[in-house]
Amino acid sequence: MPKVAVFNMQGANVGEIELSDEVFAAEVNIPVMHQVVRSQLNAKRQGTQSALTRTEVRGSRRKIYRQKGTGNARHHSRRAPQFTHGGMVFAVKPRSYVFSVPRKVRRLAMKGALTSKVVENELIVLDSLTMNETKTKTIATMLKALGADKKALIVIEQPDENIVRSARNIEGVKTAYVNTINVLDILNCDKFIITKEAVKLVEEVYE
Repeated sequence: MPKVAVFNMQGANVGEIELSDEVFAAEVNIPVMHQVVRSQLNAKRQGTQSALTRTEVRGSRRKIYRQKGTGNARHHSRRAPQFTHGGMVFAVKPRSYVFSVPRKVRRLAMKGALTSKVVENELIVLDSLTMNETKTKTIATMLKALGADKKALIVIEQPDENIVRSARNIEGVKTAYVNTINVLDILNCDKFIITKEAVKLVEEVYE
């Protein structure tokens, strides 16, 4: 079982924790993680783009001049794609970019993402994270003490409005609960900060 240090909010080492091999020492399957991340990004696309075909643009459908005898190329109407304000040949239309990923693949990708944070020493475990009031400075001071000055993902075991509101004004910092973490957010952060209680819940879900 991999072991990682446990820190408090002041950045001091207060012990260590053993992580589950099933979740935090799994296979890091890059193609699988790529597939899940692509699925997440595709789901965010609106797919509302639309262009006009030659049958939809405004203009006369009359042939612009006779077929033969002019010395010019053969044309039909001004709606043709080669003319200014003509329609597009393969016009894009509204569509959905969503594609589904099997549950087993999503679980494998999640385990791989969590394992990659352990391998790259980007996993920080907190003994606890509690706040009695909303104060951005408290979270900023904690992140600095933990060496998480860049992009960080803070995972807590249960909803806490004080923590969420304190962290949301800090650039590059996101908060999540155990049931809302995803592969994209995990891979996109430089430091993955999680409480001990949240670690236990993650292991219960993915073991």
